[in-house]
Amino acid sequence: MIDRHTSGVFIIAATPFDASGAVDFASIDRLVDFYAAAGVTGLTILGMMGEANKLTIEERHAVIDRVLARTDLPVVVGVSDAGIANLADLGNYALDKGAAGLMIAPSAGPAREDRVESFFHAACRALGPEAPVVFQDFPQSTNVPVSPALIRRLSQDLDQIVMLKHEDCPGLNKISTLRAEEAEGGVKRLSILTGNGGLYLPQELARGADGAMTGFAFPEALVGTVRLFRAGQPDAAEDLFDRYLPILRHEQQPGWGLAVRKYTLMRRGAIACADTRAPGPKLTATDIAELDRLIARTGAKTKGM
Repeated sequence: MIDRHTSGVFIIAATPFDASGAVDFASIDRLVDFYAAAGVTGLTILGMMGEANKLTIEERHAVIDRVLARTDLPVVVGVSDAGIANLADLGNYALDKGAAGLMIAPSAGPAREDRVESFFHAACRALGPEAPVVFQDFPQSTNVPVSPALIRRLSQDLDQIVMLKHEDCPGLNKISTLRAEEAEGGVKRLSILTGNGGLYLPQELARGADGAMTGFAFPEALVGTVRLFRAGQPDAAEDLFDRYLPILRHEQQPGWGLAVRKYTLMRRGAIACADTRAPGPKLTATDIAELDRLIARTGAKTKGM
């Protein structure tokens, strides 16, 4: 199970589909193996990158079953839902199957912290005290900004909130604030893994993050950056990270980056088909030629590392 000291790289996994739009279970196997070979610490499935909102409940169960049957790595499952009963049903299913934790984002609605606080208290009550929870803080997507004070209060009041998936932007000072409070003593530690494609990973690690929870299609870059930083080599970590920046930046285009990421994963042999499930972004021939060049340049720069 994940806990307040969990660190490393939990890669956010794509959900592969075939050309008809059906879940491609053979590609799930390939993708899990690809991530494991890159040295990731764990996986996170059915997140926003996993297009979970486009899957039926039966498909979500089937994806959970397939991934957990394929790997012994810890797996966090995204269970965000506006309905507490739906959230708890999926969360308990995932835990019963062997998930290491559950990721929950604030439900859509007015950006009021009392509403967010009530939602997480209700979700944790429904899941029970043994369910490790990741608080997903992604206001660019949820439109619900959350202060460090609320994150701290929830993680203090609710023992099962053990990790923050931090992808507020700009958000470096949020990490600093949380870590400074812990340094003062009397405050429970919170594991912090960061998202945003890894775009700010070196700076986030320097501010006190424990690693990354994101879906960059070159997971070995995230793994190597975190490993070098934790070995006391921040400059070497940043040098490695910088070699991947052109394609990492390209992936981070809002609303379109998932198509870029899935195409890259296909080009790298991790999945058979790059399609997102409709309605979703599609690449043009020009987009593909441009991306092919970026992938080739990234591969050339990192060859033999």
